[in-house]
Amino acid sequence: MRVLDKLPQVQRRSFLAGAAGMSVVPVTALSMAPTALHAASFKVLGSQTGATLLRMARDIYPHDKLADRYYLQALMAHEKASAKDAALKKMITDGVAELDAQAKRRFGSSYAATPKEADRVSVLKAMEQSPFFQKIRGDMVTGLYDNKQVWPMLGYEGSSWQKGGYVNRGFNDINWL
Repeated sequence: MRVLDKLPQVQRRSFLAGAAGMSVVPVTALSMAPTALHAASFKVLGSQTGATLLRMARDIYPHDKLADRYYLQALMAHEKASAKDAALKKMITDGVAELDAQAKRRFGSSYAATPKEADRVSVLKAMEQSPFFQKIRGDMVTGLYDNKQVWPMLGYEGSSWQKGGYVNRGFNDINWL
């Protein structure tokens, strides 16, 4: 069994190399919040809807170690499908509007601007039977967890049958008993 380090190990050389590359980033990109940068990728659904979907996805599947870009990759399937399917676009935009309306009614701010995660989750629980919620939740399962870049961050080493199964690869490594 492989144990993942909780704290990233940063080497001085890699830090300096990354810092040198930062000078190429436009100043306007640095002034925008990461969520705003990602939400700007939503051309069909709109940046406001994109920001709300990104916040919703992070609340449904909360992984502090995962960057927004992995959630964005999963959500881009909705963006592409909405360009071709007007009914899907309407369902998503109406669902986000209802999500915002419920959050404003209960907490006085839009869903994405509601600061407490528990408050946002209570709004999601109220909507969890809606087709909109079920669509986003269902597609995020495959979109997020089928991403091979995410697997190491979650401690999953991938499929095991090609390597002889789990029996000889950590199945009996129980050191806490």
